[in-house]
Amino acid sequence: MAILAGNPAHLLASIDLFSQISLHDLDKIALNATQHEYKKNEYLFHQGDPARRFCVLVTGKVKLTQLTEDGQQIILRYVSPGEAFAVIAVLSKIPYPVTATAVNQVSLLSWEDQKMLELMHQYPQLAINSLSILATRIQEFQDRFREIATERVERRIARALLRLASQTGRKLEHGILIDISLTRQDLAEMTGTTLYTVSRTLSQWEKDGLVSSQREQVTILSPHKLVVLAEDMSR
Repeated sequence: MAILAGNPAHLLASIDLFSQISLHDLDKIALNATQHEYKKNEYLFHQGDPARRFCVLVTGKVKLTQLTEDGQQIILRYVSPGEAFAVIAVLSKIPYPVTATAVNQVSLLSWEDQKMLELMHQYPQLAINSLSILATRIQEFQDRFREIATERVERRIARALLRLASQTGRKLEHGILIDISLTRQDLAEMTGTTLYTVSRTLSQWEKDGLVSSQREQVTILSPHKLVVLAEDMSR
């Protein structure tokens, strides 16, 4: 744990949570921030823990998961640099509804819950930005719920891969690498299906030349064809 050093206002200015706030005010906001470092697979917090801090990811990737009442783990989303998380818990004063795990080496900024609420009163734009982020997250979860409830499993898997590619994709000569450790079990947890179904689907897509799937790694070889599947354009 360390207090944020360097030129923090310019760093915050590049993050959606702090948009339309002056550098002078961002300097003051940054004074209340603490920087944390986490190693790969280290937990940031657990589902059910008291929500005591509001976080912004600076580097690395964070995985948010939730355990259902019957013990099934669901991957809700991956957090990318510049994104805020733990927004709902801090604003609602409820325990963390998810577990946050470092996918790789992670650096983040955090503000204590009460201090962040004070800052929102002091800088209303910060509260407005938080509500905008919150609305976007709710829309994402509504879309995910609709997909799981109504859409064919192949389409859900295609959409999950495209979402991950937009968040973490790295262009290669032969396709787009999803640049995080991604197992077939991870995909099953993201799409509300079984490991068998994901394995069968990816194996067929490999034969069709859509993807290349290796141990904990997926490369999209034909993004256009995957979009066709995701949007059900063949129908």
